[in-house]
Formats: sequence, structure tokens, C-alpha cells
Amino acid sequence: MSKNIDWKNLGFSYVKTDYRYIAYWKDGKWSDGELTQDNTLRISEGSTALHYGQQCFEGLKAYRCKDNSINLFRPDENAKRMQRSCQRLLMPEVPTEMFIDACKQVVKANQDWIGPYGSGATLYLRPYLIGVGDNIGVHPAPEYIFSIFCCPVGAYFKGGMKPTNFIVSEYDRAAPQGTGAAKVGGNYAASLYPGKLAHDKNFSDCIYLDPQTHTKIEEVGAANFFGITKDNKFITPKSPSILPSITKYSLLYLAKERLGLETIEGDIYINQLAQFKEAGACGTAAVISPIGGIQYKDNFHVFYSETEVGEVTKKLYNELVGIQFGDIPAPENWIVKVE
Repeated sequence: MSKNIDWKNLGFSYVKTDYRYIAYWKDGKWSDGELTQDNTLRISEGSTALHYGQQCFEGLKAYRCKDNSINLFRPDENAKRMQRSCQRLLMPEVPTEMFIDACKQVVKANQDWIGPYGSGATLYLRPYLIGVGDNIGVHPAPEYIFSIFCCPVGAYFKGGMKPTNFIVSEYDRAAPQGTGAAKVGGNYAASLYPGKLAHDKNFSDCIYLDPQTHTKIEEVGAANFFGITKDNKFITPKSPSILPSITKYSLLYLAKERLGLETIEGDIYINQLAQFKEAGACGTAAVISPIGGIQYKDNFHVFYSETEVGEVTKKLYNELVGIQFGDIPAPENWIVKVE
């Protein structure tokens, strides 16, 4: 039985749901995880997560299908990405099987918080891993906590997809050979100030260029960039500083296999935007946020339109969302059912 929520007007904010999953790493191994109703953590004041940023997180969603079943979308890829983040920050990895089982437990225990099919609402899952325990030196934590909580979130686009505008930032999101490819909190903390500057100028967010040359697009706020060229190529940046978006790699596959586009991961120079007829930012929250235009120094470049969404972007969005909600057949192993 779904909760009494105005699903169509639900936003993207924290809601305390009934259960969350928690497991502890100590003495070289993970505990048996369990569900708890307590949404607070009690940790040592010396925890490395607090002082040295030794933590990482993920984001994925559960979807209510037409037959009332529940889909998880490629949770194995979230597990693998979290494992790579853990390797970068010297944290113990959460095994894929444990990660997916924990996601299933959280979704099943909170299934009343998943919006009905057709509402556009989903259940957002936030897995995270933090270094804890008594510590003061700059070295890995003696203990760790892995937890997953969830929140009901509304349809990202109220009243349909609409393009928004972005501005190129003078700031860097991540350093060359830094933690840009890991989903760690420090990357997001560093983006708060440039993001505020963009919002103050009435832009949705900022575009970050590559930190070494400041000539190539890397990321759009907390999302990956893609462009559709005038000769129907799907191009997205390739860089060791970019967070590898699961949505982006799903779109790369669908653009090629379902829409027949040529797909390229490569350099996208900020002074060569004229090659694109459409552009977008992609990630878990919005799937695709169409980009109307980009402000770079004194030049404002408009892609398809500032008010209308391009045809290829629409097709990609509908294909991916259709797969997530179970309306379109999915490629093998993309969907995990929560039984």
C-alpha cells in the first residue's frame, strides 16, 4: 500500500523512510548487514570521514512497473563504481553480491514509499561508505560503515523536459590524476561555490573544462556531458578526471544499438560547439537534462533551442526511461527485479 503522498508534486529532498541497511567493517571483514529504523549514526570524533574525507557514495533508483513489480537499474554497475572509489581511497570494498542484496532489502522494506506507475516518482537509493573509529593521523581508518538509505523522489521534470542554460566555470572540478573519477564527497564540496556563482547569474549550473588546458569540456555540474552532431554522432568527453556515469554508458549503448548513431568518447573542445545540433547533461536524477545554451566568456551558444527539446535527445530519454520502468525490453542484465 503506497504512502499518502502527492506523488506528482514530490521534489528531490530528504525524507525519512522506514528502514535503512547498515554493515560494519572491523578486524578485516564485514559484519552481517541488517535493517534498522534508526536514521542517525554515532561515530568517533576521530573518524577519517570527518577530517580527511575518507568516504564515497552512490546513487540509484527503484522503479514501479505497470504490473506493480519493482525494477533496479544496473545496480551491479553502481557496485563496481563504488569498488573503484574504495580502491582510490584505500577503503574496504563492498562485494557486488552484498551491495545488490542490500539494495534489494532496502527497497523491499520501503516499497510503500515507491510512487505508483505513471506518476514519474521513484525511490532514490543512497549507498555510502565512511571511515570511522578513533584516529587522528592521516592514514586509512581502522573501521568502516556501509549503509544505504532511500527517499521517494518526484519526476525530475515537472510538466515535461525543458532545456536549461549553463555557464563555463573558471574553477576546476578535480585535479589531473586526482579523485575526479571517484564518487567522493570532496569533488562535490569543491563544486558548491562555482555552482552558486552559476545560479547567481541565472544559469542551471556550470560547465567544467579540463584542468590541464581549460580547452575541453569535462563535466556539467554533477553530471556528464553529451552532444549530438549535425551528422548524428553521439559524442561524450573522455578523461581520467570524469566520473564514469552509468547513465552515460547506458546512453552510449542505446544510441548505437537502438538508434543507430555513431558513438564516440573523445575530446570536446569548448570552441567547437557549433558541430552540435543538440546537447545534454546526463545522470541518475534527471536521466537527461537538455542543454539550451552554453555561456563561454562573452559568447552564448544555443544548440537546438532554448525552449524545445531536440528529437534525438527525446528518443534517447524515452528509450532509457522506458527500459527503467519496464515498458521497453532491456538489454541483458540491465534490470534486477526486487522480489
